[in-house]
Amino acid sequence: MIKLVASDLDGTLLQGGAQKLTPRAIELIHQLIETGVRFVSASGRQYDNQRRVFEQIKDEISYIAENGSICVHQGKVIARATIDDGLCARIIEEIKREKHFEIVVSREDSCFIENNDPAFVDHIVNIMKNTTQIVDDVAAVEGPILKIAICNMKDGPHIIDKYLKHLQDMFGSEIKVVTSGNIWIDFIAPGANKGTALQTLLDQLHISPEECMAFGDQYNDVEMLQLVGTSYAMSNAAPGISYYSTYVTDSVEDVLEDLIGEIN
Repeated sequence: MIKLVASDLDGTLLQGGAQKLTPRAIELIHQLIETGVRFVSASGRQYDNQRRVFEQIKDEISYIAENGSICVHQGKVIARATIDDGLCARIIEEIKREKHFEIVVSREDSCFIENNDPAFVDHIVNIMKNTTQIVDDVAAVEGPILKIAICNMKDGPHIIDKYLKHLQDMFGSEIKVVTSGNIWIDFIAPGANKGTALQTLLDQLHISPEECMAFGDQYNDVEMLQLVGTSYAMSNAAPGISYYSTYVTDSVEDVLEDLIGEIN
């Protein structure tokens, strides 16, 4: 029996660049919770941002944020991982050698960006609605740092894939470097991922991985998909993600509706 459902947001529950959940998604998640099944939002997004996405039911669910660097249950942080200050400095220095990428440095209280590209600033502040501070130099942001993310809004997947290989070759022995969307690369705190964060939550709730269902579409979802007993890759997921999942689906909402029907 499924006792907990965890889902990624962008490209999974949120399709086609959407920034708001559909009314159907909110209602289905609420119905699921009423049956006694836990729900976890598991995203590379910050905690504050996820609470805004789930505004109508924000206190009914748990959160895995910053790709697993933070796990919050009933308003309390139950897992936290950070990136070494020296490693942060080297990563940011390397990225700044390129002119194609905007950088987001995430702390627990805020994310930090520079005011270089008006379209990027608008995306972070007004479209994604992150809790954001604009600074002159993200390299000067003091830790503890949960995550570093870089974005290319102009050239898309081609340049992202090429640069990902370079960054993995340079930093892969020290930190996990993965895509978290078609235009994003994330540096995830060592030892942290959505799977480790979810396991911490499961231990606290005394739920086994076999009693869980998860949804994802990118390589930052792999550990979570591998952990649970029943996993779904999205049909438009990154190449190879379906290898790590039990099933493939076009719609999280459809699967949730079927699950609620089985429970009832």
